[in-house]
Amino acid sequence: MSKSKLPTALIRLQREYRELTLDPPDGITAGPVSEDNFYLWEVLIQGPEGTPFEGGIFPAEMRFPKDYPLAPPTMTFLGEMWHPNIYENGKVCISILHPPGADPNGYEKASERWSPVQTVGMILLSVMSMLAAPNDESPANVNAAKMWRDDREAYEKKVREGVRRSLGLDA
Repeated sequence: MSKSKLPTALIRLQREYRELTLDPPDGITAGPVSEDNFYLWEVLIQGPEGTPFEGGIFPAEMRFPKDYPLAPPTMTFLGEMWHPNIYENGKVCISILHPPGADPNGYEKASERWSPVQTVGMILLSVMSMLAAPNDESPANVNAAKMWRDDREAYEKKVREGVRRSLGLDA
């Protein structure tokens, strides 16, 4: 298929993949699972230094809709993640991944939500930032948010134990 006949989403995803391979963000590796499916990416994120996630390697996947970049992808961590902005099933909940436009709950500004000018690299950097600095005002995991807010020491211990388990070490 000639490039001019490729779907816009596929052209965009191929370009973003090239950009990520030429200038990868520190601590992040990402790319399509196969050359036959650019709509499913595998991601590895190193836990940010100076956080309880430090030392961990966290696998995730990103799924892109056929109308990308008009609609955002979803991102899901594939292993244990104890974090206020990650649902128990691993799905990441941050503004940049929410559909464009006004927030029906009135919490986020439209400028904080998905926009076609954003890129995979921007998403991944936002997730790294989220790991280091959770937003407990609009949590996906209420129990993690409560622990982060009320007992930071217990929260950090629980995260570090999860990191050790993810690496195959005894917690």
